[in-house]
Amino acid sequence: MLNPKNIVIVGASEKPGNWAERVWRNVHRYGFSGNVYPINASREEVWGVRCYPDCASLPEKPDHLVVLVPAVAVPDVLLDAAKAGARSATVMTSGFDELTDSASVDLATRLKKVIEETGLAVSGPNCLGNLNAKAKLVTIPDDRPLLLTPGPVAIISQSGGLATAMKRALQDRGIDVSAIVSSGNEAGLSTADYIQHFASDPDVRVIFSYLEAVSKPEPFLEACRAARACGKAVVVMKLGVSDIGREAAQAHTGALAGSMQAFDAVAGQVGVIRVDNLDSAVEAIELLAHAKLPAGKKLGAITFSGAMRGLMLDIGRGHGLEFADLAPATYEAMGNILGVGSILGNPLDGGFAALTKPTAYVELIETILADSNVDMLLLQEELPRDDGSTRKLKNLADVEAIAAKASKPIAFVSMLSYAMTDYSRELRRSLPHVPFLHEIDKSLKVVRSIMDYATTRPSPTRTAQPAANNPADRHLQSFAKDRIGPVIDEVRSKALLRDYGIAVPREYLCATAEEAATRAAEIGFPVVGKIVSSALPHKSDVGGVIVGLNSAKEVAEAFDRLIAVAEGLPQKPPIDGILVAEQASGSLELVLGASLDPEVGPVIMFGAGGIDIELTRDVALAGCPLDEKQARQLIAKTRISTIMGGYRGRPACDSESVVKALVGLSQLMFDAGGRITSIDVNPFLLSAKGGVALDGLVVLRK
Repeated sequence: MLNPKNIVIVGASEKPGNWAERVWRNVHRYGFSGNVYPINASREEVWGVRCYPDCASLPEKPDHLVVLVPAVAVPDVLLDAAKAGARSATVMTSGFDELTDSASVDLATRLKKVIEETGLAVSGPNCLGNLNAKAKLVTIPDDRPLLLTPGPVAIISQSGGLATAMKRALQDRGIDVSAIVSSGNEAGLSTADYIQHFASDPDVRVIFSYLEAVSKPEPFLEACRAARACGKAVVVMKLGVSDIGREAAQAHTGALAGSMQAFDAVAGQVGVIRVDNLDSAVEAIELLAHAKLPAGKKLGAITFSGAMRGLMLDIGRGHGLEFADLAPATYEAMGNILGVGSILGNPLDGGFAALTKPTAYVELIETILADSNVDMLLLQEELPRDDGSTRKLKNLADVEAIAAKASKPIAFVSMLSYAMTDYSRELRRSLPHVPFLHEIDKSLKVVRSIMDYATTRPSPTRTAQPAANNPADRHLQSFAKDRIGPVIDEVRSKALLRDYGIAVPREYLCATAEEAATRAAEIGFPVVGKIVSSALPHKSDVGGVIVGLNSAKEVAEAFDRLIAVAEGLPQKPPIDGILVAEQASGSLELVLGASLDPEVGPVIMFGAGGIDIELTRDVALAGCPLDEKQARQLIAKTRISTIMGGYRGRPACDSESVVKALVGLSQLMFDAGGRITSIDVNPFLLSAKGGVALDGLVVLRK
């Protein structure tokens, strides 16, 4: 697809400005060396050359097709091309499953079937062509001139327009792009396939991907792992929070675990750097293409302005960055370089002394780089727009020489974004080991993201399979046999949780007030009474929970009240009985949960729980599988973790019981193999002596 022997343009037309003609023009304009054949069964000549009726009529085997015919004709075009010996195709035609009508969806299904049957490597449909600088290949129908120079960046985008915009932005910054793939609807090849390909390309250092949806979660995650293992950074801009394929928010976890949060949790663990916008993407690529990765998260900085120093401190704090406490020897050395009266700190405002003393600038850089407390050094500077500053040019050359040999990355940061000139871009090419980042806020945000990436241990591929007849299998088979679901009631949900090591209170499901009173006496007062119904996943919202029952009489009365509550509800939910449970005591209400995200698979959630969970939103997510170390890291991401450890005189809680429960949830989701949509354990009551799931809700995948 990116290195074809020849190109066949199907849908050739003389209509002015049509895409087929633009593709023809660009293929020749940029010097593609292979033959190019137009196909249109109704024409004998087009664009001044012979036009062929079909692939079988060509003078040689077709290799790569660019397809620009009506959607209904595309599957047959691919079938004929495959029979004639074609290996790949780019289908620019739209009108498939980006539309919602049944005819378009059916056509998309047929297209996928044809691709599978023929084995063609297909990009699209609904895409905008491809670019490969090495092969001098451009099938993108864009008349604006593109610089075709191999470079360290590959672009994969589900939007063709965005891909070319990124190419122009990077080109303006002096960053060369080796390849562009416009992936469109991904009926054939997916983003995962393209990442795998570029991961093995020795010339590519950074892979940028614009994603609207992850169509194949496991291959995508595995491709990102492969890229990380090959030393290639994957920078992703992800569009919005997608609700496609997600069940209604019947459990709290489903409501909270929006796909963007889930994407960050899972994709971040395999080495994806997600950015919020295209400006940040450009800065991330600039840094990754020109600098080494930092070994840690401690920054050093040198500025020439007190304002720049203050802004770095303020903005850096907002992005969670730490400007390191430098060693005493470093401060002493800086004082000797700058002279008496200088204000020393980090960031260092070098000011007049650093600008006027010929050797001071380089000496300061080497001194701070040598400090073991610094993992990355930022310098205030921007590229000049024209010649005329000998001192600045010498400083830039000196920094380039230091950066080329240093074990730590150095990056320039400007106060504001600025325009580049031809002079700037040419000068930039002579400084390949130092990034030039534009504007403090977006630069420091990107620095934080890349520091997180550099210091994150990629999660391993889980190659093991669920054990046969595991607890999840047994419960799920029982649910299917009894025709239960998709919402599983509290009693059955907690039975499943119990089999994965998650403690639950002593409790009994009761059918009569007399039975409830008897069971309460066995448990010991006080107890709690709850309505049990799969149709009432959140019982407390309708008055379906009564706490603090201290006698058999109170329990019997509560039983009757709860039955009356259920019978008085408009939906008349079916009732399985009343649950009488031990009223556990504890100091913290937590939430534990799991969700099957349609884009990245199973996700585990932890945070502050209770009825106000949606208001506090102190939760964190992590991907599966989850081991004990990763469970502790997940807990540490929340504010509630500080209270768990003992805060302002409070006793420390048994955090290890939470770790055990999270690992159990992770194993449950793994064993379920995609058959559970969500699990909600809220609240999980924690004390110094352990934790217990007071409520549980399991929702099955339909």
